[in-house]
Amino acid sequence: MCVDHSMSCRCGSNSASFNFKDEVMPAEVVSGLYCPKCSGDIPYDPSAMLKDTGWIIEYDMEVARFMGQCLPSSKITPEYLFDEGYCTWRGVYPTDHTDSVCERAELIKLSKINPRQYLEEFKKWGIERMQRLEEEGWRKAREN
Repeated sequence: MCVDHSMSCRCGSNSASFNFKDEVMPAEVVSGLYCPKCSGDIPYDPSAMLKDTGWIIEYDMEVARFMGQCLPSSKITPEYLFDEGYCTWRGVYPTDHTDSVCERAELIKLSKINPRQYLEEFKKWGIERMQRLEEEGWRKAREN
């Protein structure tokens, strides 16, 4: 099970949604969020931060280590928290869960008219979308 949590970036102009795998980590494990607009003004600390295509997630590593005592890895890092899903984007990037719904809206109309073509187009959309997101540099797109 994953819990969804949304938060605003430091400058307040953007927001991101996070998933917390198995509810191991509380939302407080994220001590700061910086969008591309506000991330350039902060010093980057790789021991507590993760960069993803202009966004920076700042983790409270004390909270992460305390709450992560039950996790399989003894080395809790920002990369581990993000890549293993314990505190990661809901989707491939910060607003993916809402953007993908809008992108699929036209395809869904096709499902009522021509189901076979809908399946073909949906598959094509998914493959091309992940290729695009990987080219843009999103960390979770590189996993696939």
